[in-house]
Amino acid sequence: MGALRDKFWELPLDQLDRAEWEALCDGCGQCCLHKLEDEDTGKIEGTNVACKLLDTATARCKDYRNRKAYVPDCLRLTPKLVTEVRWLPASCAYKLRAAGKPLKDWHYLISGDREAVKQAGISVAGRVVSENDAGPLEHHLTEWDAE
Repeated sequence: MGALRDKFWELPLDQLDRAEWEALCDGCGQCCLHKLEDEDTGKIEGTNVACKLLDTATARCKDYRNRKAYVPDCLRLTPKLVTEVRWLPASCAYKLRAAGKPLKDWHYLISGDREAVKQAGISVAGRVVSENDAGPLEHHLTEWDAE
């Protein structure tokens, strides 16, 4: 990863280079959880079921670089997609910055502490089950957004 510009996270998303874009992620893991959408209402329900590639203890992808080879429908977020995806959590750094809002105090770029996302109760680390072990998603409905 190249050198990151000072306070790059304050720039509009479309001005970030790839390394800065990747560094903006707070590592909460919420985007890697399965969601259910009600066909009638369009309401999206969260679950505590993680993608098979998510390390459930750390909330980090086990093979981020090659994830699409194993999970073809894994989304690669872009500045445009961030504004279109309805299921990103309100705390998501990409979503906040797309709306022109500052990062949360617990974000590691602000706090200097990668564990702060866990201490704030935002991370899914240690709170989810792998899709390989879960069974029916309907049995795992969860509300994550505490904010």
